[in-house]
Amino acid sequence: MNPEAWVALALSLKVAAWATAINLLLGTAMGFALARWRFPGRELLDALLTLPMVLPPTVLGYYLLVLLGKRGWLGGWLHEQLGITLIFSWQGAVVAASVVAFPLVLKSARAAFENVDPQLERAARVLGLSEAAVFMRVSLPMAWRGILAGVLLAFARALGEFGATLMVAGSIPGQTQTLSIAVYEAVQAGQDASANTLVLITSLSCIAVLLSARWLAPQRSAA
Repeated sequence: MNPEAWVALALSLKVAAWATAINLLLGTAMGFALARWRFPGRELLDALLTLPMVLPPTVLGYYLLVLLGKRGWLGGWLHEQLGITLIFSWQGAVVAASVVAFPLVLKSARAAFENVDPQLERAARVLGLSEAAVFMRVSLPMAWRGILAGVLLAFARALGEFGATLMVAGSIPGQTQTLSIAVYEAVQAGQDASANTLVLITSLSCIAVLLSARWLAPQRSAA
């Protein structure tokens, strides 16, 4: 395998790992909030947060460009106040992958928390546990299976993200060119051998993630 493929693989894994970590925190928190809190517009908020799952990647990438570009309100503020430019950077690829994969963690976490018996949480409060303790000692341990499933699927989705990442981060070899983008560039250049190698690496990486999901769940449940 040529060095460029290793670089693309390493970058893809880094982007997917960061995106998954972000989604683990935000998706779990938002899933818990939607499962436990009742407020007007809750289902509308859920629909808006799930929108990246159904939007075409190019449309999502355009929204991110408008938001994160130097003329966008967020991108402009980051550039002027903090000197941060997300467009055409690996951090921009992380943002794109995070947004695309976020609904997978959100929906799984919400369903997992909704399946936790509220009576167990009320019993814990009666015993004097704080809300944080109830979450850490009752809600989260009983919902971890669903959250883990969503996290692993989100990692696989972030690893294979193409459309939004290409629009936001571009295709800079060694900097923003992930495996999926490298496959596209190889096909465009007529480099069939490189494309076949990259496709094989991507497929094996995704299979490894799915096998990890199968392996991790029994290990955790046995513990």
